[in-house]
Amino acid sequence: MSDIEDDEFRMEPDESEDDGTRDGQEEAMPETQLKVSLLSTCALTLDTIKDGLSLLCRTGNGLSHAFVKLELVNRSLTDISVLESFVHLRFIDLSNNHLSDLTPLAALTQLLWLKMDGNQVEEIKGQKLEPLAYLQWFSLAKNCLTNVEGLSGPALETLNLIGNGIHRMQGLQCHKLTNLVTLELRGNRLESTEGLYLPNLRQLYLAQNIIKRLEGLHKLERLTTLHLRDNQLKNLDGISSGMKSLQYLNVRGNLIFNLKSLRSLLGVAATLRALVLAENPVGEVDDYRLFVLSQLPLLERLDKDPVTDEEKADALERQKEFGKVEDEDAQEPKE
Repeated sequence: MSDIEDDEFRMEPDESEDDGTRDGQEEAMPETQLKVSLLSTCALTLDTIKDGLSLLCRTGNGLSHAFVKLELVNRSLTDISVLESFVHLRFIDLSNNHLSDLTPLAALTQLLWLKMDGNQVEEIKGQKLEPLAYLQWFSLAKNCLTNVEGLSGPALETLNLIGNGIHRMQGLQCHKLTNLVTLELRGNRLESTEGLYLPNLRQLYLAQNIIKRLEGLHKLERLTTLHLRDNQLKNLDGISSGMKSLQYLNVRGNLIFNLKSLRSLLGVAATLRALVLAENPVGEVDDYRLFVLSQLPLLERLDKDPVTDEEKADALERQKEFGKVEDEDAQEPKE
């Protein structure tokens, strides 16, 4: 089995300033509001659009040709209303502008691919994107989202929400995301996995949140990859036999202290092939590696290192011994 890359999205250091007031001056405006207020309006024009058009293709009715790709990155745009008339566009990249209003895109019903990274979108609800019935790939990385209410897309297969401030997944219109395969949520503010009821999801990336509880994952029967690096998990309760397809699990850099915390992995022992537990306190336990292999005999890689035949034999030989160790294992330290 090929190893999965462990690239992680890194959040920039907090650069927020003192919000106090000075004598004789009005209270300072919040930083995000100040940035918006200082932006001059920069509306997209027809001349600018011409610079970004490419990929000449037949139109949907086959009777004419039109450019179907638009790329306008780093243009300081604040208004894209003029796009409403470009109904043949299928691929759009408007990254690194100053956009918050996406409603003009609702008229582009042939859109397949949309990248809006590095803008100022605060919410999806009210953006009226429901007409984008053919959209398959959508990225809103590094925007200002705090929730996912209103997110939907019957054809959507990949959704990238890296580096926002999302703190909960409730409100996600799961019944309208039945084809979603890959969900990127790294670098947000999630404390729980509750609300991710996506029947066809295969890859879920949740690294660098503040997740303390694994909830609702039993409904992800087709999930093959679960990435939870650098969170605040003390155990893996929530990993269950309902996750019938799980092959790769990364919980590196959490707060897992003892062997009892790994018990729930038995529910996925039949499918799990790669497990990353490095940088957890449990890694300091004597014979940690052999213990894990005794519980998960079908593992092929543990902490990025291939499992050898000798290790498998040793783990099998000591399986009964490790069963007793698990029962006697110390409780987690009290806070």
